[in-house]
Amino acid sequence: MSKPVVFLALFAALTVAGCGASDPDEKPGDATTAAGNDGGCANVEAPRPKPDGGETKPTDELDPAKTNTVTFTTNCGNFTVTLDVDAAPTTAASFAALARSGFYDDTLFHRIVPGFVIQGGDPTGTGTGGPGYQTIDEPPSDAKYTRGVVSMAKAADEPPGTSGSQFYVVTAADAGLPPEYAIIGAVTDGMDVVERIEALGTPSEEPSRPVVVRKATFRAK
Repeated sequence: MSKPVVFLALFAALTVAGCGASDPDEKPGDATTAAGNDGGCANVEAPRPKPDGGETKPTDELDPAKTNTVTFTTNCGNFTVTLDVDAAPTTAASFAALARSGFYDDTLFHRIVPGFVIQGGDPTGTGTGGPGYQTIDEPPSDAKYTRGVVSMAKAADEPPGTSGSQFYVVTAADAGLPPEYAIIGAVTDGMDVVERIEALGTPSEEPSRPVVVRKATFRAK
């Protein structure tokens, strides 16, 4: 699949081609306590790229009666996403399964567009990788991509709501995106960390230095 271009050049940040840490409560990625901080983020080396694909599409669903969350431990601190199981049941379950399997561990936020989004979830770190399968949860026609919303990236030629593993967190007040991207939830804790990550964005959309997901932890309560 060729690398896609979405809508306008600005929306390229949302495109995608191709289909063991300590207890997170101990906050190993808390940038306020890590050595070698710079701008609130610990200075770290980029992890080695992980293999593209190879994951099995999950069949288990999440319990919508529970609060389902994924906490990302990064070298800039921790932030938590509360999943919207009703809005995107298949994609939210996939996101949770990838977190449980360690798929997101030691991956990068490979694209940062200040005032728009931060994007991660690619095992290869190139913007072209994924889990090896897709899900579809088409968003409603009135979907809004506002600050803190977490949605899935897709190729321009794929149907609305198509998802792999790449996701983005909206940092704009309103990103003004069309209702094309599956909405899986919102950041409910640690938006200041998301903003800290956003501050590492550059005009090229590549971060000025590595932002690493050390651990993604799923919980259901």
